[in-house]
This record gives sequence, structure tokens and C-alpha cells, in this order.
Amino acid sequence: MCTHTPKCPSADSPDREAAIVVAAHPEQGWSLLCNDVVLFEDTGELLPDGQVIAPHRPVAVAA
Repeated sequence: MCTHTPKCPSADSPDREAAIVVAAHPEQGWSLLCNDVVLFEDTGELLPDGQVIAPHRPVAVAA
């Protein structure tokens, strides 16, 4: 887990995406964060416990 100071947010924290990237594979579309979350380029996530977080892109609002 995280050895940084200050500590990265945990995998169950709402701001888990703010953790430091420890391995990036942009050619494959994913990054591994310090808190063991796999973050996909479509904003989907795979948590360490196997839970899947669906992509959560911002939705454009028509003016």
C-alpha cells in the first residue's frame, strides 16, 4: 500500500482517483494507482476487492 506522505486516499474513499499512479499503460488504456485501484481511460475503475465502478464521464448540458 501507500508509503507516501501525505498518504494517498484509500480504495474505498470517494477521492480514490487522486492516488499516485504507480504503473501506467496508456497504450492499453489503464493505470494502477498506489491504492491498488485500476483506473481505465474511460473513467471506469476496478477496486482491489473486485468491485467494478462504471465509467462516470461528465455529461454535457445543452445551453
